[in-house]
Amino acid sequence: MYVPATPQPAAPLVPVGIAATDPTIVTPAQTELHVRGYQLNVLADHRASVTGRLLDDHRPIAADEVIALQVLGRRGWKTLARARTGANGRFRLSYIPRRLGSRWVRLRFAGNATELPSHRRLGRLNVFRLAEASWYGGGGSLACGGALTSSTLGVANKTLPCGTMITLRYDGRTIRVPVVDRGPYVAGREFDLTEATKDALDFGGVGEVWSTS
Repeated sequence: MYVPATPQPAAPLVPVGIAATDPTIVTPAQTELHVRGYQLNVLADHRASVTGRLLDDHRPIAADEVIALQVLGRRGWKTLARARTGANGRFRLSYIPRRLGSRWVRLRFAGNATELPSHRRLGRLNVFRLAEASWYGGGGSLACGGALTSSTLGVANKTLPCGTMITLRYDGRTIRVPVVDRGPYVAGREFDLTEATKDALDFGGVGEVWSTS
């Protein structure tokens, strides 16, 4: 007696090149740039530096990842220097600036297949030169407008346009102030600090300050 074969269920179709089991999905991890120390107040042609660690969910990332030091310009962020992480995600970046000025800088990690990108603002990179300065007080009007008082923050300079922002540094203290007046008119001196500026820097009577202009 003929007994027809029982039909068997068809095997599920598996696309060519794809495993039948679900692939493991790897979610990129959050990263963090941890700063240990930095030197961002330097004279022109002297070395600025940043040290730190690159972390992945609070654990050190393996060596050979690229960390960039970037400066903010008119067209966005521009890379000044790069360094690769060493053991335990440690890095040290250095850069020798030639141009005077005060510009915002940050660290950036571009990320990879398993770690997300991250960045961290550092503040301003201030590049200075030495300049002879004195200070003045009292009252009266300012050449750039307004009146001079004991709380006026600013400097007098003979040539810089009124309102020009200058970063000054003296004995470890830093302040950013505008040009508010004309002077000084003593040979060899470039800036007259207002009384408030002098007090903020703990500046003496006459001496050298660091200036970004």
